[in-house]
Amino acid sequence: MVETQLRLRRIKNPGVLAAMGEVPRELFVPPDRQAQAYADSPLPIGFGQTISQPYVVALMVEQLRCDGDCRVLDVGAGSGYQTAVLARLVCWVYAAERIPELTGRAEETLAVMGVNNVTFATRDGSLGWPEEAPFDCIICGAAAPDVPPAWIEQLADGGRIVAPVGGPATQMVLVLEKNGEKISRRQVCGVRFVKLVGAQGFQRD
Repeated sequence: MVETQLRLRRIKNPGVLAAMGEVPRELFVPPDRQAQAYADSPLPIGFGQTISQPYVVALMVEQLRCDGDCRVLDVGAGSGYQTAVLARLVCWVYAAERIPELTGRAEETLAVMGVNNVTFATRDGSLGWPEEAPFDCIICGAAAPDVPPAWIEQLADGGRIVAPVGGPATQMVLVLEKNGEKISRRQVCGVRFVKLVGAQGFQRD
């Protein structure tokens, strides 16, 4: 996976490549999907949600440019796979997931792996996690109509948000950087994610 899906697509960050190679992706997919765990595609994990394509996870985490001192908010944690990758790269991960069954499953998987620098919560991730703000980085595994204002408010100065933004069908991975009063945005690539449901995301179907 690392050699054929990531390096060949110009994922270059050594830490990201190492983390993607170390996290056992098969632990984060349903038993009947384990043979496909390293496929170059997203996979269903139940409750209408998916585990993202490995390349997209690597791309978005690389765009965060996070380091060992960073505190990261991971919105839409889902299976916990991206959370586990982040946990190998940063100081602490705050993982928000709105579906309690997925929160519990992800928490159990990371506990089995011995990961001890993640805090999980079942909550509306579109509103961020104000009790733990500010965050050095915010990343989202679901698509919002736009970057939620709550995230920008909870982002530390010099921080970065990486998230898919757009309509229900297709979106664009967006990198937002906050420097004082200046907010810059940069588009990375087109993607297709499940919807971020919440007060500052999409409404429920």
